[in-house]
Formats: sequence, structure tokens, C-alpha cells
Amino acid sequence: MDETEGDREIDRKTRWAEDRTDWAEDRTLLANERTFAGWMRTGMAALAVAIGLKAVFGDFSPTWMAKAVATIFIVIAVLIFAAAACETRRAQRRISSHVAEAQGARRMLILAVLLSLGAIATGAILWLL
Repeated sequence: MDETEGDREIDRKTRWAEDRTDWAEDRTLLANERTFAGWMRTGMAALAVAIGLKAVFGDFSPTWMAKAVATIFIVIAVLIFAAAACETRRAQRRISSHVAEAQGARRMLILAVLLSLGAIATGAILWLL
């Protein structure tokens, strides 16, 4: 059967619609990376609050109370890092990349783990001061 002018128009429209869908998935994948970066910034801000509390309340008595409050923010930071890694992996499993080259979920997991270890080490140092 020969292809008619109408068939070519439908094929062209179908291809255009598929391209737009692919581009939308790529944009969503890149938005997921930006969201991950936002979660990392939020976790680091919680860590900065913990360090700031220790600096502001350094001479506070009893010292364990200031350290305990700082520890709460460190735990919050670790939870934020863990949640970011989980949500990023979940989103990347659902979305397929077409043209965009997104960061791998493993790389994001490694970053979250390293930041969590840094936060825990910061907490240990705060308790030793």
C-alpha cells in the first residue's frame, strides 16, 4: 500500500509528539538533579545551624544542652541527605533519559553518604569540644 500525503502528515505529527514527550522526560530528569542539589543545600544549612549553635552557645551551662540541640540539627541534616538519595533514585527509576545526560543515581548516593559521614563527624567533634 502506498503512503499518501495524509499518512505522512500523521507520521510527522506523531513523531513531533513523541519528541516533545522525550524532551519533557529529559527536563524532568534534569529537574530531579536540581531538586537533589536543593536537598543537599538544605542539609548543609542544617549542619551550619548546628555549628552556629555551638559557636553561639559555647559558654552555655550546662554544655550538654547546647550540644544536644546541635545534635538534633545534625540528625536532621543526615535525614535530609538520606531522603534526597532515596527520592532521587526513585525518580530516576521512573524516568528514562533520551538526550540529556543526567548524573547517575550512584554518584548522588555517594555524595549523600559522604555528606552524612561529614555531618556525623562534625557531631562527634562538637561533643568533644
